[in-house]
Amino acid sequence: MKNFKAGTYINQGYYKSFQPEVINKKWEINNMELIQLLGEANRLIGKLDMYSDYIPNIDLFINMHVLKEATQSSKIEGTQTNIDEALLERKDIAPEKRDDWDEIQNYTTAMNTAIKKLKTNKLKRA
Repeated sequence: MKNFKAGTYINQGYYKSFQPEVINKKWEINNMELIQLLGEANRLIGKLDMYSDYIPNIDLFINMHVLKEATQSSKIEGTQTNIDEALLERKDIAPEKRDDWDEIQNYTTAMNTAIKKLKTNKLKRA
């Protein structure tokens, strides 16, 4: 990892483009502090996984967190939809607030699609 180069800039006439390097190379980690932090992170992920056994409906739990993330992160872009409104049907939203509601629904759909793809598109080690 010491000599890893993220990519190179390539001249494209009037502009430059960035060509990233392949990232699925073997990593060598020699920093003991980083190894210790990775071990701690791995332990905490295991602990979190253990708690998932106690949640009666894990899909509902994940969906609610995705919805919360959607409403909070979309506020950066100026949306005004809160989590209560996001749970309503589109017809129950005031017409002037439907664009914001649509943004939240699109975000949620995109995130749920990505979560589903994680089940079939596993990350592979080099």
